[in-house]
Amino acid sequence: MLEVGWLKALLKALILPPTGPLLLAAAGLWMSGRIPRVGRIATWAGILLLLALSTPMVAFLLLRFVDTSPPLDVMRARDAQAIVILGGGIRRHAAEYGGDTLGHLTLERVRYGAQVARAVGLPVLVTGGSVFDGEPEAKLMQASLEREFGVRVRWAEIRSRNTHENAVRSAEILRAERIGRIVLVAHSFDMPRARAEFAAQNIEVIPAPTGIPSGEFDTPLDALPSLGALQGSYFALYEIFANVARWIAFTIGASISKEQHAFFIAPHVMVSSSGTGTLQWCHGQLT
Repeated sequence: MLEVGWLKALLKALILPPTGPLLLAAAGLWMSGRIPRVGRIATWAGILLLLALSTPMVAFLLLRFVDTSPPLDVMRARDAQAIVILGGGIRRHAAEYGGDTLGHLTLERVRYGAQVARAVGLPVLVTGGSVFDGEPEAKLMQASLEREFGVRVRWAEIRSRNTHENAVRSAEILRAERIGRIVLVAHSFDMPRARAEFAAQNIEVIPAPTGIPSGEFDTPLDALPSLGALQGSYFALYEIFANVARWIAFTIGASISKEQHAFFIAPHVMVSSSGTGTLQWCHGQLT
């Protein structure tokens, strides 16, 4: 599992911005001496792509393409049975905290999750394990919620390492408590995939997204390229690629399952000695 985590981290670093567009531009420069026209196109494509992804408007459009969930409806949330807060990463070896602490995404989710918990009064489950050893993320989330926000955490799921496992492991806890409907706290860009993973575990989700992009600019300077916009584009592109990968995995899995069970229930004609035929169903697997 550790090797898989490193491989995913490597692929993210190489494909997503800023590295992906920069590698494209570097490849274009390398090709310029051999295939000048192709090299120039690749170089400018990398530069312009990075510039575009750094603009707030492009980041906003990408984020809204990923998710359009509205803010939480508190009245609807009261029909749920529990609140689940997804982890979003930790900050390792934080010197001022004397060890690992919550990353900024997780801290935003914890803060909003505390507000939701106080508004609806439901029990809280936090989910997140340890990808590269160290303190499980859910334990850090629990400590922050209870000590800093005054919200009790009933369950801490500490084995999961990604969104899929968040849903699988959390569902095990929830089903044991006969809970089938939850308020799910995650960032807006993460919500579609997280909802799909929980739905696959037969858990009904009422979304409580945080970090909903506004698309409003107070001054013309807000429309200029920025690190914040580039980060927003990064999150959106990551979710787009992750959703595509999930769809491919689901399609391949469905195709394999269909092949394995082809003709599992097939019609078979039984002919009697008198020559009359009777249609029956034969159960078996094609080999």
